Amino acid sequence: MNTSTTRETRYRQLRAWVPGLLVMAAGVGLSMALAGVQTVLGALVIALVLGILLGNSGVYSARLRTGISGGTMRLLRAGVVLLGLQLAVPDILALGPQVVLLIVACVSLSYFATLWLGRRLGLTRSGAALMAAGFSICGASAVAGMQGVVDADDDEVASAVAMVTLYGSLMIVVLPLLNAVAGLDAARFGVWSGLAVHEVAQVVAVASTAGTTALAVATVVKLGRVVLLAPVTALASVGVRRRAAAMDRGTGEDAGRPGRRKTPLVPLFVLGFLAMVVLRSLDILPPSLLDAGRTLTTVLLAAGMFGLGAGIDLRRLLRTGGRFAIVGAGSTLFLVGLSLLGVLVVA
Repeated sequence: MNTSTTRETRYRQLRAWVPGLLVMAAGVGLSMALAGVQTVLGALVIALVLGILLGNSGVYSARLRTGISGGTMRLLRAGVVLLGLQLAVPDILALGPQVVLLIVACVSLSYFATLWLGRRLGLTRSGAALMAAGFSICGASAVAGMQGVVDADDDEVASAVAMVTLYGSLMIVVLPLLNAVAGLDAARFGVWSGLAVHEVAQVVAVASTAGTTALAVATVVKLGRVVLLAPVTALASVGVRRRAAAMDRGTGEDAGRPGRRKTPLVPLFVLGFLAMVVLRSLDILPPSLLDAGRTLTTVLLAAGMFGLGAGIDLRRLLRTGGRFAIVGAGSTLFLVGLSLLGVLVVA
């Protein structure tokens, strides 16, 4: 195929994507606007809901589906890469070694406990991994990052995001009430909030009830959990490769044959995420650029969530959501209790 033919083919493909991408852009704009007038639901969750509404309506034609489905994973992964610009390693290390170790312990134990519970209750391996990442690390952003590794279906993604939103929103009310009994000071309540609550926006809402000290500490602790997205997804990728290799050995198939999807040892978007963390940690970027990066991250992740939502069969989701709800409740209770114990002992 000559150069002119290749260019013409790419142009036709891009033109076929335009209607879907325009609808996706409109959905992101609406989700950002709605997120700005209230504090309960973030833009990512709203975008997912709008996508579900579109996908289960009669207007979601094949013409729209081409662009939306084609752009979804690319936009999600780009958003996860830029998420790294929000993380400065020196800020996390300034918490002290005990708190850093507590962050690692809570994320690790919560991840494997949720994974175990999900499998015990009948979730698929990929569905359990989404729940484990979302509840132990950073909510919808972690679900998006893990989805690119474990190849979960859209219904599982929707269920995981819905549960993170539900239980994280409950924590906005419950955690301050629990602290009235626990009696933690502002700094320790900030550590607890950053460890126990799922989404960054939810952490801000919880910690702000105890003042600026709690809010500052909670935000850094939460970002400490976010930075663990990279090693967790890398380990998950290793697990996927090993299981695929074991299956190939059992069937005698060639894992390297043409057309077979092979999960990379460390996904490229995870390396990009780490590169952004390093760049942010060097403290060479102006605040205006960091603010723009934060906004662009939200836009890209919201676009990806809109695309995931559009691919969801709502009736199937309603039939299978009960097990996700039970796993979410168990995971939340485990993390709240574990993190409180850690704060009382360490912080």
